[in-house]
Amino acid sequence: MQQLLNWIEQTYTSEEDKPMVANLTSYTRGFWKGLFTCYDHLHVPRTNNDHERFFRQTKTRHRRTTGLRSWNEYILRSGEMVVFVDDALRQSDVLSRLQAVDYLAYRDECFRWSSRLSEATKRRRFRTNPELYLQRIEETYCILIGQP
Repeated sequence: MQQLLNWIEQTYTSEEDKPMVANLTSYTRGFWKGLFTCYDHLHVPRTNNDHERFFRQTKTRHRRTTGLRSWNEYILRSGEMVVFVDDALRQSDVLSRLQAVDYLAYRDECFRWSSRLSEATKRRRFRTNPELYLQRIEETYCILIGQP
């Protein structure tokens, strides 16, 4: 891509081409960081079609496992990255990749994950039975401040 951009800058040198070259260069540089991720990490799908196929396969496996047509609740409950778990488990190098993770990074991610899931759990419990949810919070507060 860098060679292509260099060629465009060297080929299109007239004044009327400068806006096009500047636009193309700035636009490409804006996406540069994630533009070639699929070549750096083999588990990242190369095209949008590959992405769609990946999600469709994961969604189909979830549907077969649970019998549920929608997987929205599953994603909300388990987190948006859960779709990558199924794929990661099928990768041959998953164990070595997991062993390479630093313990502190793992612990921080576990804490972030638990916090995120606890918020979703609280919302779901409140939606299911608001009175019971609020009663339990009140009971916990009373215990903390020493009131029966």
